[in-house]
Amino acid sequence: MIKSIAHASFLVEDVQRSLDFYCGVLKIEQNMSRPNFPFEGAWLDLNPQGQQLHLMKLPNPDPKEGRPAHGGKDRHIALVVDDLETLAKDLEKAGVEFSRSKSGRAAFFCRDPDGNALEFAEDFGMTKSS
Repeated sequence: MIKSIAHASFLVEDVQRSLDFYCGVLKIEQNMSRPNFPFEGAWLDLNPQGQQLHLMKLPNPDPKEGRPAHGGKDRHIALVVDDLETLAKDLEKAGVEFSRSKSGRAAFFCRDPDGNALEFAEDFGMTKSS
């Protein structure tokens, strides 16, 4: 039986640019225990239970262009946050565009510098992603 997600992975062009976004803007802590793989990357700790986001500098077969404007209609990871509106202010301050959930629930979507879609909400118990 599946108990949880261990990690999700995103392909990135520039690891430092991605770390500036994930660690600087989103305030996710980098885990320095990443093994020495034959490609650049970074591990980010999402919570104390060990769930992580892995950034990998590898060729990306998916184009940035032609993706849906709203990240909820694209592949994405959904993250639970303590304070959605504080995060929205941090994103605005950093010049990161985001769109509110089309369902009307308290959630929004943005893209990282490589076009990967992220969803943020305070509670996912109400409805499915949209």
